[in-house]
Amino acid sequence: MASYDVIIIGSGPGGYVCAIRCAQLGLKTACVEGRETLGGTCLNVGCIPSKALLHASHQLHEAQHNFETMGLKGKAPTVDWAQMQAYKNDVIGQNTKGIEFLFKKNKVDWIKGWASIPEKGAVKVGDDTHTAKHIIIASGSEPASLPGVEIDEQMVVTSTGALSLPKVPKKMVVIGAGVIGLELGSVYARLGAEVTVLEYLDQITPGIDTEVARSFRSLLKKQGLEIITGAAVQGTETLKTKVKTTYTLRKDDSEHQVDADVVLVATGRKPHTSGLGLDGLGVEMTKRGQIAVDAHYKTNVEGLYAIGDVIEGPMLAHKAEDEGMAIAEMLAGQAGHVNYDVIPGVIYTHPEVAAVGKSEDSLKEAGRAYKVGKFSFMGNGRAKANFAADGFVKILADAETDRILGAHIIGPAAGELIHEICVAMEFGAAAEDLARTCHAHPTYSEAVREAALACGDGPIHS
Repeated sequence: MASYDVIIIGSGPGGYVCAIRCAQLGLKTACVEGRETLGGTCLNVGCIPSKALLHASHQLHEAQHNFETMGLKGKAPTVDWAQMQAYKNDVIGQNTKGIEFLFKKNKVDWIKGWASIPEKGAVKVGDDTHTAKHIIIASGSEPASLPGVEIDEQMVVTSTGALSLPKVPKKMVVIGAGVIGLELGSVYARLGAEVTVLEYLDQITPGIDTEVARSFRSLLKKQGLEIITGAAVQGTETLKTKVKTTYTLRKDDSEHQVDADVVLVATGRKPHTSGLGLDGLGVEMTKRGQIAVDAHYKTNVEGLYAIGDVIEGPMLAHKAEDEGMAIAEMLAGQAGHVNYDVIPGVIYTHPEVAAVGKSEDSLKEAGRAYKVGKFSFMGNGRAKANFAADGFVKILADAETDRILGAHIIGPAAGELIHEICVAMEFGAAAEDLARTCHAHPTYSEAVREAALACGDGPIHS
């Protein structure tokens, strides 16, 4: 039995960042993790491995479609799936070992095993019980499924199984046109699979700017993804060599079936809190099964806190990281803070999609007067040279003050470009501030400046 200032349950982005920051601020800290490796879903079976496969499959696309145009001639590469998996696993290993190194460097104790909280101030792992002044739940989330869809992680898979399929399927059905479904669907489409995406709603990527979603869908269709919206999946039937997926179209209630080698269930995620003993402690939960917390991440149980996917808000690794930093600083007597109005979201397809702040839809709904500055990557020299001229930057600014309210980018390196706008919003900048900032030429980021110019007297290159 050991005694700590802080014990964090879960070593995903929220948990490990929180643990490191707590230790840096002088708190005796331990982190409990039951996996063989640190990093949680994100590093092991989420963000990191999916980015490795997205990168590899995009390089294949470039070789197949653009190399010859640039004078790079020769046979297009073939896919060695086993080697691609080995590359992906090496990327995972480098990152998870990196967290282990950081724990040692910062003197964070890794308590190996699955945690439960038998009573206030105590964490049980295996046969050992440890005490702490503060316990932080950062246990993350797990895939959600649908009635009639039985996941076996072989033919009907979640994102976890989809990252490690034994071979590239000839046909894949993706249930859900959100971030995970479209990222992994695009990976397998590039690798040669025939991909059909079924989405219950009438628009892909729920919650994203409507204009961006329309453009995104069109570009994915060009890449070979068949996307059926308004499709209510009734269930799946696993046969010897294929899976039948039955769905009805909401517009006319007509029933349809589609066969595939693999079905990827990407219908969102739910908080992972089972086994922690929260019922016995009397921890208050929300109607959606999240842990209820106040503005300081406190639960209704003294000394117990929660961050990340187990509480309300977007299930994003960087949101969890920010909350981990904030609660660590609060426990150390500082003023931790998260600005929930400036949390970017990114879809790492090609082109990438990124957004921060308000969308046009939300501004219209609120009745707020705003102006739009928009610039197409067709007018960007770097994008044209790199076969990346699809998409645009859109900046939304207050009609009177010119203050930036939000931004939406679909195009090359959108996930990097969005952060210029995030920083501007943190400082309360106006679109004119961006427009008057010198941007290097030729860069993709010039498109951001041009969109800012479009909020005023107009862009130069369109």
